[in-house]
Amino acid sequence: MGTDVRRGRYAVSAVFAVHGGVTGSFATRVPWIQDHAGLGAGQLGFALAFTAFGAACAMPLAGWITHHLGTRTALRLLLSLWTLSLVLPSLAPDLLTLCLAMFAYGATAGMADVAMNAMGVEIEHRLGKSIMSGLHGMWSVGTLIGSGAGTLAAHLGADARIHHALAAGLLTVLGLAACRWVLDLRPTQGEEAPPRFTLPPRSSLLIGAVGFCAVFAEGASMDWSAVYLEDRLTASAGLAAACTTGFMLTMAIARLAGDAVVNRFGVVRTVRFGGGLAVAGGALVVVADHPAVAMAGFALTGFGIAVVVPLCFAAAGHSGPNPSQAIAGVATITYTSGLIAPSLIGGVAHATSLTVSFGVVTALSCGLLLFAGVLRGAERVKAGSGAAAVADPRP
Repeated sequence: MGTDVRRGRYAVSAVFAVHGGVTGSFATRVPWIQDHAGLGAGQLGFALAFTAFGAACAMPLAGWITHHLGTRTALRLLLSLWTLSLVLPSLAPDLLTLCLAMFAYGATAGMADVAMNAMGVEIEHRLGKSIMSGLHGMWSVGTLIGSGAGTLAAHLGADARIHHALAAGLLTVLGLAACRWVLDLRPTQGEEAPPRFTLPPRSSLLIGAVGFCAVFAEGASMDWSAVYLEDRLTASAGLAAACTTGFMLTMAIARLAGDAVVNRFGVVRTVRFGGGLAVAGGALVVVADHPAVAMAGFALTGFGIAVVVPLCFAAAGHSGPNPSQAIAGVATITYTSGLIAPSLIGGVAHATSLTVSFGVVTALSCGLLLFAGVLRGAERVKAGSGAAAVADPRP
């Protein structure tokens, strides 16, 4: 079983990278999709909101599907639906069809997200050490690769329908190949299937609140860091774009290195230290009078929040008898945070200023310091290795 678990770890790492590759491929072609559908900024924002709506509606289904199909078949199905859904937005000719496409895109993204995180939690449980940060680091790597390819396609003036069809085909093949080696777990005889739809379990609410703080800072920094440098600090467009890219890189690096830190210092201390970095980074952004200072602040924020969401998923997976249901609850809360953060930052900036907006981000980052203790359940992973873990096959 040891060899199967190690092979399963590499396989699910590839699954995370494939999932991120879809996200990166889509994000770089949003301007093309907007032009193709003939939408204004407000209409585009309305359509993109359907991504989170679709994810929130569909994520509870992932546990039910996994229970009936087994982990390997379920992940193969859900990941393929997600990679193939990449073609839908670029085909949409108007607002209505784009809303429907984004709903399907978000629904398949959310279900695949829950299934692969539940698989990651199971492998982490069997290995007896933290791996979730590294898995999410692979997702960030996949996002960077996908966005790099998308940037090249946009630079060459490629039609997004062709680009996304080719990318979807390649990512589907890679995903199916990776799923061949993931653990194939099935429910024990007589085990009751989880409900198709259910509200997030109570155990996931506080964990989700911690993830909310981290994802809010991530969404705000991703979407507004370049604007902040250009509008408030009069940086060039190139330097502003470099700030956003640098933020993404710090997130990827911190996640890839995060497991070693968690295994050395524990979950709670790691999150509290990260929260301190995020607060310090936010404060630098707020007081910055030069682009370099703000860029350093965004980099610190990226380092500080990078491992929080992976650890929230790990804690959710150990918080109750149904890991998929708890993970779906945490994912729903974090998806919601990622949706409202950019618009809320814009609203506050319109009413006051961008400086005040990032003061709000800094204040929310304090939640990582105050409530890190609710992730203590993820510490249990260290006791879950070897044969004891094999005796607890959770779908």
